Amino acid sequence: MANPNAQPKYTKLFINNEFVDAASGKTFATHNPATGKEIIQVAEGNKADVDRAVAAAKKAFHRGSAWRQMSPLQRTNLMNKLCELMERDKQFLASIETQDNGKPFAEALFDVTISVMTLKYYAGWTDKFFGDTIPAGGFVAMTRKEPVGVVGQIIPWNYPLLMLAWKWGPALAVGCTIVMKPAEQTPLTALHMAALAKEAGFPAGVINVINGFGPTAGAAISEHPDIAKVAFTGSVDIGRIVMQAAATTNLKRVSLELGGKSPVVVFEDADIDYAVETAHEALFSNHGQSCCAGSRTYVHEKIYDKFVEKAAAKAKARTVGNPFEENTLQGPQIDEEMMTKVLGYIESGKQQGAKLQAGGKRIGNVGYFIEPTVFSDVKDDMRIAQEEIFGPVQSIFKFSSIEEIIERANSVQYGLAAGVITNDINKAMKFANSVDAGSVWINCYDAVLPQTPFGGYKHSGIGRELGKDGLDNYLETKTITMKLL
Repeated sequence: MANPNAQPKYTKLFINNEFVDAASGKTFATHNPATGKEIIQVAEGNKADVDRAVAAAKKAFHRGSAWRQMSPLQRTNLMNKLCELMERDKQFLASIETQDNGKPFAEALFDVTISVMTLKYYAGWTDKFFGDTIPAGGFVAMTRKEPVGVVGQIIPWNYPLLMLAWKWGPALAVGCTIVMKPAEQTPLTALHMAALAKEAGFPAGVINVINGFGPTAGAAISEHPDIAKVAFTGSVDIGRIVMQAAATTNLKRVSLELGGKSPVVVFEDADIDYAVETAHEALFSNHGQSCCAGSRTYVHEKIYDKFVEKAAAKAKARTVGNPFEENTLQGPQIDEEMMTKVLGYIESGKQQGAKLQAGGKRIGNVGYFIEPTVFSDVKDDMRIAQEEIFGPVQSIFKFSSIEEIIERANSVQYGLAAGVITNDINKAMKFANSVDAGSVWINCYDAVLPQTPFGGYKHSGIGRELGKDGLDNYLETKTITMKLL
């Protein structure tokens, strides 16, 4: 059952299978975005704490350690045990996620379910990453896949538990050890997961969680000479900083899952009600706080006016409020800073000539709620058309031909995802093959599955998460060649 008064059990740093205070003794508050009130104080890690965590992870990765000596089946069993514990605690995990993040409880519960699915998927990969034997004349040549070592993982606040699962899954499957920094806005589920990892039986040092801020704890992870790889999900600006830090220290490998400005294209032959519903959820799901949000809705001119009318009505009917109430579809934005940023984009849209069809204002003065907002008559050169808003703002554009829409869809710096809604398979496949996007969804949107790779083109990132491709981020390839005598 949803519990809006659930008390977080863990607030300290998790290093070497123990919850410990920060070396500085500092703490910081995490807040409930629905009320603006403090939930609890958590330990504030910095470079000294990251150093301790990396030392523990490095020891756990030593070739003679308990972790390195485990068979693949033993790693599988540990990951599956962790999933069992998540199932046991799913109501509590969802409750503290809703408190910390503001998403409706039903969505938080769904995130727990998908996180379990993701970890179970990777639990099945522990003995399925293979090398090759290579024809080499008078030699026997082979390749061997090996874990890279200690990995740093920095996750965002929009899907705290799910992003943890995306990163823990492949790293644990191949045998890496982890130092993770959750977003400072949403540390609570990561800390509870650390406790569950210990309960599941993961050896000391395999998983470490450091609460803290980007310029201190995050920078220390990106710069650390004993971290072999860093995975980051967040903004393009911070992704650049992470990549630069990795380059100027030990040239650690980097995977980045960054921003998006994804198009959803609706052709004239689509079922208009289905298209309106799909485009609506593509944007407004998770309050618009999604890297792959379908934030550019392109509608064919023949059905444009009718689509706009229906889209505006649907946005006006969307229930915004207390995320623990059963009928709530949209909770608050994550904090005052993001709320102010989104409202600034709404004002920009109005000033640049887009037509406001729904919403556009803050709701009340408690918490960080924004009305579901719809603009029509949006032009490609407007800020709301080019920049990632990360909020509940749907921009609807008009187009007339497939060649035109392919060019316009590709006219932004991002390339994370795209959607197309049509009954014409030729149009669907032409668009899918031509659009610059890491994921293309036909007659659906945001159909992200544990077994399907996810990542972006252009400024949307480097590398892929999920699926078999997600393992590659955490593996080295070693070539072994032997001469036949």
